[in-house]
Amino acid sequence: MTARFRQMLEAKGVMVFAVIDQADAARTAGLDLRDTVLVIFGNPAAGTPVMAAAPLAALDLPLKLLIWDDAGTTRLAYYSPESIAERHRLHPETAAALTVIHPLTDALTAP
Repeated sequence: MTARFRQMLEAKGVMVFAVIDQADAARTAGLDLRDTVLVIFGNPAAGTPVMAAAPLAALDLPLKLLIWDDAGTTRLAYYSPESIAERHRLHPETAAALTVIHPLTDALTAP
């Protein structure tokens, strides 16, 4: 699912800043962790005005998607643009730039 999500992002011109394989990192410490990957992505043209309006929004940006294995079922989670907007008291027009994640995750989870 991680590769599919990256392809979707790249097709939309969304920058992938990092892909962190947390299970692999755990193995380097001699620990076991279910497959867990964090994808950090965004569009500087969309995120920069958000951070300019609310500097602490940089704690939530770029956007992140967590993909993990839950006993054979792939799960994903992310902070919604609405929760980020509420947390940082963003004007709706400013927050609208973050909604790119919804159609991407909808397409990712579609059968």
